Amino acid sequence: MRGTIHIVSAADFWLLAAGIRRAQRQWWERVHKVETSRVDSAVAAVEKALRGRTCTLDELNELSRKAGLPGFAPGPELVRVPPTGTWNKRRAHTFALAADWLGPCTASEREGLEHLVRRYLGGFGPATRNEIANWAHVPVAWLADTLDRLALRSFRDEQGKELLDLPRAPLPDAGTPAPVRFLPTWDAALLAHARSAGVLPERYRPLIFRNKAPQSFPVFLVDGVVAGIWKLEDAKVRVEPFERLSRAARQEVEGETARLAAFHG
Repeated sequence: MRGTIHIVSAADFWLLAAGIRRAQRQWWERVHKVETSRVDSAVAAVEKALRGRTCTLDELNELSRKAGLPGFAPGPELVRVPPTGTWNKRRAHTFALAADWLGPCTASEREGLEHLVRRYLGGFGPATRNEIANWAHVPVAWLADTLDRLALRSFRDEQGKELLDLPRAPLPDAGTPAPVRFLPTWDAALLAHARSAGVLPERYRPLIFRNKAPQSFPVFLVDGVVAGIWKLEDAKVRVEPFERLSRAARQEVEGETARLAAFHG
């Protein structure tokens, strides 16, 4: 869904897969310029070859090429199974058919899209329609009926854009203070909110995401907003604020710094 590895429960898996299946396939066919009928027959051949066995990524790509495809096409949903890659041994991926491990998919696309929306808003709401669609890699037009059907709460942001959220999701008062927090490299709070200035002010974005540092940086938040970066050196946590911190904020950052250093120690 995001071009990355996801860990989900067995209960979530087929619902998420059903929601994104058609969009993923259409995107793959468009990028690789392959006709749907050709992909359908090739995917069926790959799925038959995988039934009841595991395979590596190289074996998966080879099966796809033998079936006449330029690479593995979305179709047979896969899960990563043990033994698989470790931090010390990369590309040791082992795959198997999800149906072999979880049983057949019984979820419809409609049910899957509803589940996608609920899962996204449960983690990142309130959010715009485009933010939900971008996260799921599903065209926003496909979500219109789903979003209307779910009877979601509606808000407006500072620019007047519509924000949607789950009906009974907790929403703290705007004046609620947010404690200082330290986030690691590639934290989802920054990546999932790719353009959310509420978390990462635009003036700081070039300091976090730039060509010479594509891995981003560990950051710390003051009142829920990125205020600087941090790093661990010689068992000490060093912070680099982007701007001058108030005395109260500085004291709170120092306290959290000490706790983080003790954790690493």
